[in-house]
Amino acid sequence: MRDLADLFPGFAAKYIDGEAGTIFARVGGEANDREPIVLLHGFPQTHVMWHHIAPELAKTRQVIAMDLRGYGWSSAPRSDARHETYSKRAMALDVIKVIESVGAVRADVVGHDRGARVAYRLAMEHPGRVSRLALLDIIPTIAMWERMDAKRAMQVYHWSFLAQPEPMPETMISKAPTEWLEHTLASWTRDKDLSAFGRDALAHYRAFFNDPSRIHATCEDYRAGATRDAEADEEARAKGLKITCPTLILWGEAGIPAAGSTPLDAWKEFAPDAEGYGIDAGHFLAEENAPATLEALQEFLA
Repeated sequence: MRDLADLFPGFAAKYIDGEAGTIFARVGGEANDREPIVLLHGFPQTHVMWHHIAPELAKTRQVIAMDLRGYGWSSAPRSDARHETYSKRAMALDVIKVIESVGAVRADVVGHDRGARVAYRLAMEHPGRVSRLALLDIIPTIAMWERMDAKRAMQVYHWSFLAQPEPMPETMISKAPTEWLEHTLASWTRDKDLSAFGRDALAHYRAFFNDPSRIHATCEDYRAGATRDAEADEEARAKGLKITCPTLILWGEAGIPAAGSTPLDAWKEFAPDAEGYGIDAGHFLAEENAPATLEALQEFLA
């Protein structure tokens, strides 16, 4: 970690006791009468994906960019047989601990990819914890599985690959982790290359993804997605559970959910009052088009 560039100058580095180990976070900006902003990254990245966004938000708000359980510098516990350890329900409890660590009860929560899945589970099951919710480039987990036709399956093959029983995906990825990481990152961008990612950010992602315990954690994240997370959405559907806080849906015009009907249509079931629009980017909005992503978040969080 000491050999990697600090992409959050002026931000404190903190380890916070979570539900299944420690959670690493960068905390910047001054606490004021507004709730903090919590930024949650996606796969296969870390909190570093917010390095263009967090410093700008921190000019007026307290900002927390945290590593999800199993990612970056947070603890990577072995999972249980039912994959509860990496369920978004369990990971949402870590976010609550992080919010409380800065003396707050509620936060504005912004999530991308897997972090957005943690964020919407938090908003649905702990509505008193989320003031405003922004979800980047996802549709609900259950909708992804239900809409998995041949075209989408080719686009998101990793959903079923990573969810295969241990140790098959872990073994295959571990043979060439950097190559697999870089292929994945490039293939989800608009330009199908690594040009959107800075050299220093890529160094962080490579360091994280070369740890076998974290490869296991990311596979468990997707095993949970195929089981516990889909079940949680089904439970929410059966109960008529809705996201009630103001919600912004952003997606890349060349991103993953843009392949079907608009993501807003997919969110009508769980977030009927959500608003949003597409941004000129692939999947990685915060790095492919940081100015437009920042402008959208600043307007929504103001």
